[in-house]
Amino acid sequence: MVFSSTLNNLLKNDSLRESQYRSIVCYHLIQIDCNMKDKLLFCLLVVGIIFQSNISAQPVENLFFITLDGLRWQELFSGADAMLITETEYVKDTQALKDQFWRITPEERRATLLPFFWNTIAQEGQIYGNRNLGNKMNCSNIFWFSYPGYAELLVGETNAKVIHSNEKVLNPDTTFLEYLNRSSSFKDQVASFCSWDVFPFIINEPRSNIPVNAGFEPVAGHDLNERESFLNLLQEEIPSPWSTVRLDAFTHHFAMEYVQKHHPRVLYLAYGETDDFAHDGRYDHYLSSAHRTDAWIYELWQMVQSDSFYRHKTAFVITTDHGRGRYEEGAWKSHGKTYEGSDAIWLAVLGPGIVGKGEVTEKQQLWQRQVAGTCLQILGLETWIKEDMGKAIDLTVKR
Repeated sequence: MVFSSTLNNLLKNDSLRESQYRSIVCYHLIQIDCNMKDKLLFCLLVVGIIFQSNISAQPVENLFFITLDGLRWQELFSGADAMLITETEYVKDTQALKDQFWRITPEERRATLLPFFWNTIAQEGQIYGNRNLGNKMNCSNIFWFSYPGYAELLVGETNAKVIHSNEKVLNPDTTFLEYLNRSSSFKDQVASFCSWDVFPFIINEPRSNIPVNAGFEPVAGHDLNERESFLNLLQEEIPSPWSTVRLDAFTHHFAMEYVQKHHPRVLYLAYGETDDFAHDGRYDHYLSSAHRTDAWIYELWQMVQSDSFYRHKTAFVITTDHGRGRYEEGAWKSHGKTYEGSDAIWLAVLGPGIVGKGEVTEKQQLWQRQVAGTCLQILGLETWIKEDMGKAIDLTVKR
């Protein structure tokens, strides 16, 4: 029908304002030679376009910044590694792991491993870092391990003179989280939940006044609900395999309760298991942890979309602090400047106003230091980006 081609042209034009849509609709209703039923259908379809356009044009008011420690770009873009999934040194039950995560094509494998990334973010947001396509993202720091990586992500620059180890040294530089918490718009509306016990130092909790629940710290307060109290008890009773990193389930569920009770405008959520299971040489646990974390991020996204405080006003920025080595000689278990490729990272973004490019395939070089400025840009705070920060990534954000 005539109206279908008109509708198709409207769908392709995302720059029209609502008033322009109305004018176009009125004109074509007069011109279209069709019955009343077709005209009504045309109106309903255009109203849907206008509604969706208004949603995507809403400004981002809230930001959830999420990191998965040491998750390789190889698994993100290709799913389970063929060289590792059948290696009995790293997998206790190879057949069970293959049944769960092995598929014929990389596209099938990655969607099986990380369904939220590839069924939602790849449809509605943007994913950077597929080096097979020439889309590269790297650490700027020269160390390629956690503290320098997280500091670069949060500050937007490197500081090799001070941040050159994972020691518990208070970060002398100001993170974008701290800038936000100092402002009148975000004061006391920034919070952080992290599995690794070094994060209070990375975020510099004493100076920034940002509450950081990290490591084996229980949730404090006089108004704990039943679930929070139970999580505190379980954290005491269930041992972690590691001395400095708690199980991510506690980090996630503590954060979920906090978000529902306090509605922070900015949340930093740092998962840690993927890195530690990799260091342990447990590829089966590494994959399972990545899959589980993907489900948790989806759960968080669903909660955000069901809450009027956050719905259509909240962006997710997801990334990692460093990459890992390749398969050869067990290098995948480790990272650092002696392990080639462990500076290779990735980035995913999702939220209102962010154009749905999906997997970004253009050849380009991005850097870890650009993430802090990108977060500020998403919040519409481009003027807050300091000269020494990395340049914000062009997400073509609609305003």
